[in-house]
Amino acid sequence: MKLYNIALIPGDGIGKEVIPAGQKILQTLGELEPHLSFECSVFDWGGDYYRLHHKMMPEDGLHQLKGMDAILFGSAGDPDIADHITLWGLRLKICQGFDQYANVRPTRILPGIDSPLKLKHDGDLDWVIVRENSEGEYSGVGGRVHTGHPIEVATDVSMMTRTGVQRIMRYAFRLAQSRAKKHLTVVTKSNAQRHAMVMWDEIAAEVGSEFPDVRWEKELVDAATARMVNRPQTLDTMVATNLHADILSDLAAALAGSLGIAPTGNIDPEKRYPSMFEPIHGSAFDIMGKGWANPIGTFWSCVMMLEHLNELKAAERLMKAIEHVTAQKQYHTRDLAGVATTSQVTQAVIEALGHVG
Repeated sequence: MKLYNIALIPGDGIGKEVIPAGQKILQTLGELEPHLSFECSVFDWGGDYYRLHHKMMPEDGLHQLKGMDAILFGSAGDPDIADHITLWGLRLKICQGFDQYANVRPTRILPGIDSPLKLKHDGDLDWVIVRENSEGEYSGVGGRVHTGHPIEVATDVSMMTRTGVQRIMRYAFRLAQSRAKKHLTVVTKSNAQRHAMVMWDEIAAEVGSEFPDVRWEKELVDAATARMVNRPQTLDTMVATNLHADILSDLAAALAGSLGIAPTGNIDPEKRYPSMFEPIHGSAFDIMGKGWANPIGTFWSCVMMLEHLNELKAAERLMKAIEHVTAQKQYHTRDLAGVATTSQVTQAVIEALGHVG
């Protein structure tokens, strides 16, 4: 039997509701799959921890996580704490500390879910967005001087390194190569950002020469947003900078029906450190405690985690269970114009796991 040690970090807001739901799913899979077992350790880091300790996680937090096989993360964000503190103090500290340089966000219209695009069939939207996750616009380089004075200056510097761009491009090309269409769209803004983004384009061409079987193209980020809405069938795999992909992937989730269903993986492709998987919906304090949170994004993140751990049979089983449940509108939560609760959806997926294996 294979035992996986999974770190659970519920974080803030509805993360405290969807991550326990995810734990139930993993426990159920461990009971149904004879070769699988999960030992989950809960870490109470986030806004509440900050109020007690004036930090989002302990100084040795990365050391505590380093021996884990994977991390399942809820959300970071608290209305009483500045956003840059919650983000940089927890989620980005883990992402950068473990060099999880590839953020991967799949997008599909799941059975039973209506898309704003009103597509004729689900297959018209099947994307994976690869986001550079370690540098770029979120590198953290910058500062403020003369604070409070008329001459105050604030800077945020987008930092791109040849190594950083090469490795995310190579990851994106390999991912595109593994998919049926073998098609990659390199999102850029090199018409206006004439230094770093020009290097981004140049490196894309260099790496692209290593993958002659992958058809690839450049697309300006503003044009990419329109293309996602107007011609979604022309896209498959996309790669973009930290900021651009952050925005495009939320658009992708909305076009697929809801941010509540969307997963993401913060991946260390070399598996030197544990990778982290999370729903993209955020802390959503306005619905916290009401039982309205959609756990599907967490469950799909568990699928990505299982795939990363090479537990492909269990991943496929869970994805089938998710699709079985979303196909039934009585299990749609409020973000999908339904009335189902977090616990009802969770129980439905648990029951589905029993008969889709």
